[in-house]
Amino acid sequence: MDLPSRGGSGDPLGLQASGAADSLSPSERLRSSAAPPLSRYESQKRRDWNTFLQYLKNHKPPLTLSRCSGAHVIEFLKYLDQFGKTKVHVIGCPYFGHPNPPAPCACPLRQAWGSLDALIGRLRAAYEENGGPQESNPFGARAVRIYLREVKDSQAKARGVPYEKKKRKRAGGSSSAAATTADTSVVDDGGGGDGGVGGASGGISGSEFSPVTSTV
Repeated sequence: MDLPSRGGSGDPLGLQASGAADSLSPSERLRSSAAPPLSRYESQKRRDWNTFLQYLKNHKPPLTLSRCSGAHVIEFLKYLDQFGKTKVHVIGCPYFGHPNPPAPCACPLRQAWGSLDALIGRLRAAYEENGGPQESNPFGARAVRIYLREVKDSQAKARGVPYEKKKRKRAGGSSSAAATTADTSVVDDGGGGDGGVGGASGGISGSEFSPVTSTV
């Protein structure tokens, strides 16, 4: 998506733990080298998960995963807004609701709704894959779903971008009425890769996280 890069690293999120490879035992290194490479999705999911764990580590007051709630997830998403590259016009801006403004303005940059939605999907899966109970998954909390819907609606209004349903076509060419997908027209200016927090153009190192004071 759009977190600032650190030194042009090949790791978009800058989440590779320093010295992690050196801490592996010889047998672990052998298994690691013999394992098939991860898919793009799995690699992104792992980086996103490590990003969130690093965020919790630097949280003030300290926050553990077991105490993490939907409110803390929303706090994390709002924190990421400072690294956004999607222009979201405020009410009063002459370009509010204009999909293609003819000139720049001073409105803030935010994370695009589509990228945040994809990020939450990966984190929700990673939480359960790492032993978290499905019934208490903070990434699937109702408050998080409401927040994402509000972000989607507000960005659509601010940028004049409609979210329409598009029918997918089967391999044979016939359309499937049941299979639809949202048109995520609000995208990060500057590129968002596969919709993750940290596309090809940017990343953030765990050491670059500033302490965050909880307000919830």
